[in-house]
Amino acid sequence: MIARRGVLVAGAIGGTALVLPSSNGAVALPNGTVVAPGAGSVGKFPVPTLDPTTIPKYVTDLVIPPVMPMARHSQRHDIDTYVIGVRQFSQQVLPPTLPSTTVWGYGSLGDNNTFNYPSFTIEARVDQPVRVTWVNDLVDDQGRFLPHLLTVDPTLHWANPPGGNTGRDSRPTFTETPPPYDGPVPIVTHLHGGHSTEESDGYAEAWYLPCANNIPPGFATVGSFYNEFREEFADEHGLKWEPGTATFQYANRQRAATLWFHDHTLGMTRLNVYAGPAGFYLLRGGECDLPKGALPGPAPAFGDPPGTRYHEIPLAIQDRSFNSDGSLFYPTSREFFDGFPGPYIPTTDVSPYWNPEFFANTMVVNGRTWPKLEVEPRRYRLRFLNGCNARFLILKIADNPTARPAQSAVPFWQIGNEGGFLPAPVQLEQLLLANAERADVIVDFTGIPEGTELYLINEGPDAPFGGRGVPFDAADPDTTGQVMKFVVGPLVSKDKSVPPDKLKLPKIRPLGSASVTRRLSLNEVTSTNVPPVLPDTPVETLLGTVDSAGNPVLLGWADPVTENPRLNATETWELYNFTADAHPIHIHEVAFEVVNRQPFNGPPVPPESWERGFKDTVIAYPGEITRVKATFDHPGRFVWHCHIVEHEDNEMMRPYQIGGRHKKDH
Repeated sequence: MIARRGVLVAGAIGGTALVLPSSNGAVALPNGTVVAPGAGSVGKFPVPTLDPTTIPKYVTDLVIPPVMPMARHSQRHDIDTYVIGVRQFSQQVLPPTLPSTTVWGYGSLGDNNTFNYPSFTIEARVDQPVRVTWVNDLVDDQGRFLPHLLTVDPTLHWANPPGGNTGRDSRPTFTETPPPYDGPVPIVTHLHGGHSTEESDGYAEAWYLPCANNIPPGFATVGSFYNEFREEFADEHGLKWEPGTATFQYANRQRAATLWFHDHTLGMTRLNVYAGPAGFYLLRGGECDLPKGALPGPAPAFGDPPGTRYHEIPLAIQDRSFNSDGSLFYPTSREFFDGFPGPYIPTTDVSPYWNPEFFANTMVVNGRTWPKLEVEPRRYRLRFLNGCNARFLILKIADNPTARPAQSAVPFWQIGNEGGFLPAPVQLEQLLLANAERADVIVDFTGIPEGTELYLINEGPDAPFGGRGVPFDAADPDTTGQVMKFVVGPLVSKDKSVPPDKLKLPKIRPLGSASVTRRLSLNEVTSTNVPPVLPDTPVETLLGTVDSAGNPVLLGWADPVTENPRLNATETWELYNFTADAHPIHIHEVAFEVVNRQPFNGPPVPPESWERGFKDTVIAYPGEITRVKATFDHPGRFVWHCHIVEHEDNEMMRPYQIGGRHKKDH
């Protein structure tokens, strides 16, 4: 396994990057200096200019996302129809005493007031189809494309619109280190957790540019799979996608659950999602839901009058860094990560702008830094999402925001995860959430005196998560170790929900036995150009298979498909993690069971209590085999990948094919 040398984190005081301790301690910089763990600043590359300790905490009320309005004119009454675009706008993410921030976000094209970061929530019902026309509206008021807010690295295997139809979705070659890409931005939206057909899944090579009036000549305007999926959708539903759009239909034939949607463009997901486009998709009803009134409510509904009190609240937790003008900060150079100043591609194999991970220095909940929420002394249903790029979260509710280790003041009762309700409620003192994981929990404030202040804190690391038994420093208690504040107010409504320890959750039908077992590998690749590159410098992350001798076979995005389940087959996938980091692995289209985990040299252990039932994202720990089982019941082309999106964007994603081979539109 590869021992990471250290990670520069945007969590430092005064906008200075610090070197956090890693498994092998000190870090050698390119100038020969050795920096001890926790030592001071390095380099003169761009860093965040807004000191996170100067941002007032708990002065802004939590924003509870309203419900996304449906399209005003729909020809089908049996389908919930939406027209949702991605636009650029200014939002007060920081407290009002500080500048606003330019972000991207989803909104209904019929109502400019609905554009928000994060998105308004799509409310869906089991077995009631939802049809969304996703519009790339990243243009200015003159119809010209808007360049990216962040630095796009064109040396990765990415969408590559400048490559034209023959060079799109590729890793370009260069004779000198290229500048960042500043052209029109491709997008494609994935419903994470959706049980979707291939043309509606948001495949990474089915992206599309905005319908701008100044697209450069020769640019590809759509990805390699876009035209094929457009024809499939037209054949199935009688509707052909317009330029700059894609229409997806979600049948919602799955268990009631907390889903979310976000961009999934090849090689650009880390940047597009960091800019803002993401939102909740809450699927309700069916035999795997609870009757109305059993759980705390209400949740937001369309047309609610101002001032409505909600007792079911979705919470999207993300980390972000800012500049003093309010703009988002994301690294503009690889030098930010480990101090390596180049030379980059093509002289070496190090990409100039991609960072292997990024940990920002503030915590943002529902689009606001360190918000507060007044709660009644009663039960609440909180739907947590870890929407961070790379940061694992370990959440607690404590009565002191900075004391470490913190004592839990109020427990969580987890009742659901990504795949819906658990077999039974689980009482927890803390929540471990990897990137893209969700936790449906009940928090009971009953009996807590009015005026009490409680804090949602994070004890996960400001660095890659090494997994169980690996010591780490908890997040900075003054910044990223705090998330939001709860202030207990008066009781103004009667709580008729069932106490969590008395809840009877819907029954779960387990999957049958698996007919195939696949051995798959998680890998990190370091530079072969030593010197001038320092030893153990990571240059890409890869998935792959495992050979008969137990060795990893490394495969990139463009390598032939190796995972090809038969239609309706149930398979066990064994994930061998040969890296030093824990990776959240997401498999599109399916809800899987976590079977067990097994150290490379040890016996298997059962899944955690909160991992029972069905999931779509699982933590694969270093030096372990993580086994999951799924039934693959939609034919077509999908992907599986690490949801540390910096990893996903640089080869830690693979296509897989259910039910036969697939053509590609080249």
